[in-house]
This record gives sequence, C-alpha cells and structure tokens, in this order.
Amino acid sequence: MNAPISRSDTMATQQDLNTVQASLTFIVPQDTKPYFESAALSGGQPQTFFDTEDLPVTIKDMRPLADDLSVDAQGFELLHAPTSVQDLYDDAAVADVYQAELIALLRGATGADKVMVFDYTRRSDSAAGAANPDGHRGPASRVHADYTPQSGPQRARDAFGVGEVERVLNSGGRITQINVWRPISGPVQRSPLAVADARSVGRDELVATDQRFPDRTGEIYQLAHAPSQKWYWAPEMTRDEVLLIKGWDSLNDGRAQFTPHGAFQLADQDPNSPARESIEARCYLIYEAEA
Repeated sequence: MNAPISRSDTMATQQDLNTVQASLTFIVPQDTKPYFESAALSGGQPQTFFDTEDLPVTIKDMRPLADDLSVDAQGFELLHAPTSVQDLYDDAAVADVYQAELIALLRGATGADKVMVFDYTRRSDSAAGAANPDGHRGPASRVHADYTPQSGPQRARDAFGVGEVERVLNSGGRITQINVWRPISGPVQRSPLAVADARSVGRDELVATDQRFPDRTGEIYQLAHAPSQKWYWAPEMTRDEVLLIKGWDSLNDGRAQFTPHGAFQLADQDPNSPARESIEARCYLIYEAEA
C-alpha cells in the first residue's frame, strides 16, 4: 500500500517542477567604492564603473510557499492584488487611482499607520524599453538592493521631511521601504524577476555602490555571489499579482532589512513571446510607537 502524500511533499513537488537554473549578474568586489552614472547623467544607458560576473544559480518557485512568505522574514511576499487601472502607462491614473490602491494594500498587508508612494518606474525588455517621464528603462539585470543604512533614511527624509522622520524614530517608531512590483501585462514569459531570501545573504556580500544623478548621489547595494544564497521567482506572474520587496528597515533586530533582486533570462525563453512589462512603486511605511 502506498504511503499517503503529505502537503509538504506536494508543495515540494510543485516547487521542483518550476525550479530553474539561470544566470544572475553579480558585482565583483573591488578595493575602491564602485559607482555608476544614472541614465539621467549619462544621457543614455546607465554607465557602470565596476566589474560584474554572470554566475549560474538555482531559482525555486515561491508559489508553493506564498502563504508563509513575509517581508519581515524572507524580505518578500507574493500577493493577489488586482488593480482597477486598465492602463498602467497612464500617469494620471497611476498617481490617483493606483496610488490609493497601493496605500490600502500596504496598510492592510503590513499594519502600517502611514504609507507614502514616492516614486514609480516602468520597465520593459523590448528593444525600446518602457516609457517613463524621465526616459525609457529596461529590466534591472544586476542583482541589487535599492537602499543602504545611509540612503534608506535619507530618502525617507526627502519623502516625509526631516522633522517627521526624526519624530517617528526618536519616539520608538519604525520606518520601512517596500517596492510593489507588478506586471503591466501578463503572464510574464520573458525576463522574470528573481529575489533572494534575505536571511541567506551575508552582510559582507552587500557592496555599497554610489548612484550618481545630475543633482545628487544616492547609494544602493550591489550583490556579490555566495553559494549560500537562496533564490526564488514566481512563474508567469499576472497583472493581478504583486511582489512586495523590502528595500530598507529602520530596525536592525534580525528581521529582513535589504532584499536583493534582479531580472534573469529563462533557458527556454522564446524571443517571440510578448515583452516583459512591469511597474514598480517605491513606498515608505511608518509604524508609530505603541502607546
């Protein structure tokens, strides 16, 4: 008589079916601080001034684990979250209707007291890239985390004001930064997104990198490779799904703070499949101190 199949066995089987081997692009550590010039500064594609290497990794399907994922544990979550906005290239609809949807989504998913959406970026792996008010952009292929212990709070001060950030932190509150990543159309069949389990990334693998703009210099983390890193993806994401990706957390108490991510190419990717189009919203969340 065959033994019954447990739920964990079924989940493992489903995950194995969609586990892929693919190359991700990592930074090669160097003696001096790396930097790159943004498209706004370079006048074209971003210009990098550091070496990278493409290395094969195992990327597992996150869907069987979706109910157990947390931005505070793994650093990312996959949620079913339809939008009423039909055209996510419509800047007015995004700034009005979509922004309100995101605020409600994040407050409900995280329990945050206040949410601010401060930036949007569209990306496409078409030859032209995706249209944005400041130019066209393609997928971000180098694995990275969007903020560091320096740039995370600085960008929060830019968004909320210095006084508000100091009030929250000095009173024992907390601030986090979360990206909401959504396909503009789907299912995604080209250049999907890989995210690392933040618990599998060592702090010495995160390489602080200057990002130079015409009027300021920001800082992000590029990621150096390590065999212990664990990678996940959501096969064939639709526009009714979003990935929440934590970029920074003001608390350094063992929970996820920085979540590396980047686009990759599928081994059987059909170049004639529809282009991957996505929109990511960068948001800050405030949690007031408990009374």
